[in-house]
Amino acid sequence: MTYPDYAPARQPGAGVLAGRSVALVHEWFGATGGSENVFRRIADIVPHGKKFVLWKDHDSDEPGLSESWMANTPLRKSKAGALPLMPLAWRTLSKERFDVVISSSHAFAHTVRLGPPETTRYLSYIHSPARYVWSPDFDGRGSSPLLTLPRAALQMADVKLSKHVHAYAANSREVRDRINRFWKRDAVVINPPVDVDYFGSAPAADRYQPRDYLLGLGRWIPYKNFDLIIEIADAAGLPVIIAGSGPEEENLRKVAAKVRVPVHFEVRPSRERLRTLYWGARALLFPVHEDFGIIPVEAQACGTPVIGLARGGLLETVAHGESGYLLDSRDPRDYAQAVWHLNRLSPQRVAAQAAMFSEREFAARMSAWIEHETR
Repeated sequence: MTYPDYAPARQPGAGVLAGRSVALVHEWFGATGGSENVFRRIADIVPHGKKFVLWKDHDSDEPGLSESWMANTPLRKSKAGALPLMPLAWRTLSKERFDVVISSSHAFAHTVRLGPPETTRYLSYIHSPARYVWSPDFDGRGSSPLLTLPRAALQMADVKLSKHVHAYAANSREVRDRINRFWKRDAVVINPPVDVDYFGSAPAADRYQPRDYLLGLGRWIPYKNFDLIIEIADAAGLPVIIAGSGPEEENLRKVAAKVRVPVHFEVRPSRERLRTLYWGARALLFPVHEDFGIIPVEAQACGTPVIGLARGGLLETVAHGESGYLLDSRDPRDYAQAVWHLNRLSPQRVAAQAAMFSEREFAARMSAWIEHETR
């Protein structure tokens, strides 16, 4: 089946699915992740929907979330350990029945059943088919011994238990291709929302600061390649700021101690500080294979170009030679060469690239898709 290109049809509002009972479903709920932000924006589109999650992190103050029985077990502390039981949790989530169920899924949320598919319409927005299950080599966290034996069974369950889903949306072309490859299903692409208005509207003090360093930002985990980012800065002979947090901090500090350029670590910068870091950077270094990648869009909204890996979501969000440079390489020297070509790029063109991924665009396209699929 070929899906239409869902262009903005009208201003989203409370009228979407008005008069119909709606369940909004998400996996576990953290505090600041990109998938959580998508779920919030879907809830804005359908404000009367009842919100369900497996559990929410203890530091999350998100209101109105109904948690599953998993929230009362030690399983909430181990996503890999909880994964084999997630399909059961979604099938025993609630006895309530709804006219429409919209899931936000990066594991098994799309398998939820809250009414027979003959009378309940199921839509699912996919951040990625579960990496732990389908792509363990993509993210090293999926190589847990706890998942080695049950992986094949979980793949079969993932396909079998999601046959009732009437329509899928994917957050990128990369994820759409995975949905087709793993589940043999079609999907429309609706890119996730990015607050480009906030990041593009920096105070004057930020707008006119010198762009005199390179920036690496995200979770400090192995597949994000922060060690490579430090090596790129060293090859380019420029200072680098490494912002974020994660279990690789100690290892990254050891790498930083061995290079010639200054490496500054910013642990858990505030949103305001993050915007300042974007505006002061000569470029964001992002040599990562991501499903979509919100961070590169935020950087471009500030007129900051991206130098990254020519894989996954960056092929969709970065215009090579116009808003950044994409390389099919992991050699720091290749990235360093791209750094010296940054003066060829226009900050205005870089910022214009980010505008295509605004929250308004997401809301309009998501609203149009929901209405189309629930007629």
